[in-house]
Amino acid sequence: MSESSFAYLLIAPALILILVVAIWPVVQSFYYSLFDLRLNNPTKSEVHLSYHIDLDRYLNNYPFLLSGIDNEINAGNAPEQLQEIKQKLNETDEKIQSSDGAKNQYEQVNDKLMNFEPVSSELSLAKLDKDTAQTVLEDMKQVNTELRQVASSTQLGQEEKLLGLSSGLADSIINPNFIGLKHYQDNFSDSRMWRAIGNTVLFTVISVGVELVLGLGIALLINKVFLGRGLIRATILIPWAIPTAVSALMWKFLYDGQNGIVAKIFEDIGFVSSMSTLLTTDTGAFFSVIFADVWKTTPYMALLLLAGLQTIPGSLYEAASIDGAGKWKQFVTITLPLLKSSLLVALLFRTLDAFRVFDLIYVLTGGGPANSTETISILAYKVMFSQTNFGEGSALSVIVFICVAIISMIYISFLGKDLLNDSSGK
Repeated sequence: MSESSFAYLLIAPALILILVVAIWPVVQSFYYSLFDLRLNNPTKSEVHLSYHIDLDRYLNNYPFLLSGIDNEINAGNAPEQLQEIKQKLNETDEKIQSSDGAKNQYEQVNDKLMNFEPVSSELSLAKLDKDTAQTVLEDMKQVNTELRQVASSTQLGQEEKLLGLSSGLADSIINPNFIGLKHYQDNFSDSRMWRAIGNTVLFTVISVGVELVLGLGIALLINKVFLGRGLIRATILIPWAIPTAVSALMWKFLYDGQNGIVAKIFEDIGFVSSMSTLLTTDTGAFFSVIFADVWKTTPYMALLLLAGLQTIPGSLYEAASIDGAGKWKQFVTITLPLLKSSLLVALLFRTLDAFRVFDLIYVLTGGGPANSTETISILAYKVMFSQTNFGEGSALSVIVFICVAIISMIYISFLGKDLLNDSSGK
């Protein structure tokens, strides 16, 4: 076995783990995004690549509809029209029973319903060919239309019951819900999604930029030797150690328009016109989430940069000082170049984390007011769970993944070139 083959064999478990943990959920989300999946619609609650009939729903409507029509005929209500409708229903039922996909399941489901036994979804869904399904569906719709016409001209004793049962018959036919890339086409033409991406990018740029400056300053300070340095370092990490949901709820109280301490301070110094401005206006809410995020994650940025600063030999600063280089010159020529790898890691982690922000904004503003702080992750959550539109929500999740992948490639391309060159000996 060659060395290269042995090396690939060694990294194979890691590649498989990455594939299972990272890539497979994305592939699965992309697969679901190709379907119109809606949990609030029984006919679209599962992936369907072909036509089906829900025999449980059908057989819970068909016999009672026939019985209701017989009662109306016996009562002398439009007997000729209702007899024709009954005949069409019987012909439609024969088409279903003669179908190869539904014949055996029809009898099994009917027996279970007659014995008041539960029917599983696997047994209830019977596959139909396209022509049969479309013919049956047209017949059911025609029955419903004719019943409405009869009800409009004749006083039926069980009008609401008959119309409800006939509508239930039509709902028992399940069409394929494969729609291809339609969700992506709709999203890319939706102004709400582009606004959410704009909010996400703006939040990421401002928060990460401020955190980089503050984090680098804090890292430079706590990298010095002074009394109580360990205590200061531990204290600085407290905001980052607080769970994000707890931190967001805390800041929500601090921003409160009536009792918030931070809101009162901002009003007293003239930063805002009134305390309620922070969470009830577009600009105020956006500033509030950025301020809370900077407060929480700046220590994380400082920690990463501090680790990089401690790898720089102190002898380099001593030599530069002897050569007459000032503090700023040392910072520009020594600190920044040798800190490049740490900056890459810190910026990459924080940018990806900020772009995927969810819990902070969800707890603090919920994406409001008027979607002014709604990010792409919050939009995906609302579509998927609040609207139970799993197909479109999956498409938005894939879009988030694509954006994150692009950001990663940009960072590695522009900030990692020198690092890769150094590692290759160039």
